[in-house]
Amino acid sequence: MTDVLINRRDLSFQLNEVLDTAALCNRERFSEHSPETFEAVIETADRIAREKFAPHNAEADRNEPRFVDGKVEMIPDVKVAFEALAEAGFIAGRHDYEVGGMQLPESIMTACAGFFMAANAGTAGYSFLTTAASNLVRVFGSPQQQEKYLSRMLTGQYSGTMALTEPHAGSSLSDIRTTATPTEAGHYLIRGAKIYISGGEQEITENIVHMVLAKIKGAPPGVKGISLFIVPKYRTDDEGNRLDRNGVALAGLIHKLGYRGTTSTALSFGDDAECHGYLVGEPHQGLRYMFHMMNEARLGVGFGAVAIGYRGYMHSLEYARDRLQGRKPSSKDPASPQVPIIEHTDVRRMLLAQKSYVEGGLALCLYGARLVDDAASHPDVAQRRDAQHLLDLMTPVIKAWPSEYGPKANDLAIQVYGGAGYTREYPVEQCWRDNRLNPIHEGTNGIQAMDLLGRKVWQAEGEGIQLLIKAIQRDLEAASDQRCQQWASSLSETVQQAGQVTQVLAGTMMKEGPDKALANASCYLHLLGHIIVAWMWLRQANVATTKLADGCEAADEAFYLGKLQAAQYFFHWELPTVAQDIVLLRNQDDTCLQMRDGWF
Repeated sequence: MTDVLINRRDLSFQLNEVLDTAALCNRERFSEHSPETFEAVIETADRIAREKFAPHNAEADRNEPRFVDGKVEMIPDVKVAFEALAEAGFIAGRHDYEVGGMQLPESIMTACAGFFMAANAGTAGYSFLTTAASNLVRVFGSPQQQEKYLSRMLTGQYSGTMALTEPHAGSSLSDIRTTATPTEAGHYLIRGAKIYISGGEQEITENIVHMVLAKIKGAPPGVKGISLFIVPKYRTDDEGNRLDRNGVALAGLIHKLGYRGTTSTALSFGDDAECHGYLVGEPHQGLRYMFHMMNEARLGVGFGAVAIGYRGYMHSLEYARDRLQGRKPSSKDPASPQVPIIEHTDVRRMLLAQKSYVEGGLALCLYGARLVDDAASHPDVAQRRDAQHLLDLMTPVIKAWPSEYGPKANDLAIQVYGGAGYTREYPVEQCWRDNRLNPIHEGTNGIQAMDLLGRKVWQAEGEGIQLLIKAIQRDLEAASDQRCQQWASSLSETVQQAGQVTQVLAGTMMKEGPDKALANASCYLHLLGHIIVAWMWLRQANVATTKLADGCEAADEAFYLGKLQAAQYFFHWELPTVAQDIVLLRNQDDTCLQMRDGWF
């Protein structure tokens, strides 16, 4: 069974040949780094993931956390792996040197996170949540809150969660009922219940910092009345030292299809004891603050889906090369040797589909990470603004497209294995189960579609979509190879059709309101997602053809030819599927809109 988590040659290609991350070292924030330090950090992540995370992946799945006497029990390997990751600096890596960070680019830290997610998504979930929560405290927390919590979160002494969902409200955050009552002591008393809180209880860290959405009594109705609170599992003194247990209780564990290593909890606040919460920022601004963490988490969910999809692809590729079965159709002699199943064209089809999904998704997510870097550190103010507009537009796609096609890649990996793939004795069925959560995680893909078409496309007077078209156009013009030119032509035509459809939907939204315009939002998400991933493949193909034209060694030649073949697969097999989306959107098909409950 292969120990390759993500193909390092592919990762190097994406980071160095397509994105040119070495150029980031010219920026002041990253000036103490070099391509060599970037590679060393990636090597460390790969090694820790293989040595500390991968070995207990299946065991943590079989022996999921248990609720015993009000506490969570789990296999000890999880704590060992979490501490190894934290001690190596991977929680703090993005942060300033002054707070113990390494000031590494988001591009590099995202790449590193992929190894942990590919090796063991369940255990990696704790560090992923802590990283996102620590960023929220860093940006919006008071100096006192940062002093008490941030430094301990960055070292892994404390972990973090995001506590949004409530049993009756689901994704409809305007309907949350958790309340916050101010006290003369300066803190608030939190009372309510949250559900599906990943990492909401565990014994890995000394404390858990819950980032909780609640409404202060008398607040405006709906989302305008939501505030954000730090609610620690244990109260602390002014120096941050742990005191008594706060009034946060584990009501129960939720048992999931996959991703079992990360506890999914139901939490009660203030039922058995006073639950102290500490207001973050201004009252009634909580949802705006939380979107900082949610958007970061959405990017992380998309990349996690890529990483798990990639892991399954690596497994099925190795299996297809080793498994002897059958003969080619042209071989009629039953006494002739069997061939590896990778020699069968339909198996190559399934492997090519996986390759196109996971390597296209990897390119998409790393491009998003580079936008994060540019929005934060580009020396040109206008470039920083443009990067943020483009990132805002692409965030729903970066979350949703990989979380749809990552599981599809895992499904194909199971099929490559045949009957063995369906069994727990082989690893790919767990990949699919773990990945199946990601289309739901951090807002379902349907919600991402509504966000994309209902808000992001029109945000800043459509600046994001205009910047996207300009960026695609630059790579269309860069296509010099004959095959790349054909693909560029196909993509250009699809972009034009998407632009026409977008104008039609804009008119409908203005004249008839959002219900009709958003009825087929999932088609628009699929359309834009496939356009963007086709663009990612064109970018890779442009680089590959240039490298081949310049001449290279045999191993690199095979690598670049593989890139071109996967690009061809995506342009020939995948991009044409958006034709149906274009028809449905252009005609504003009302099949789903007009369906009624009683007709089912």
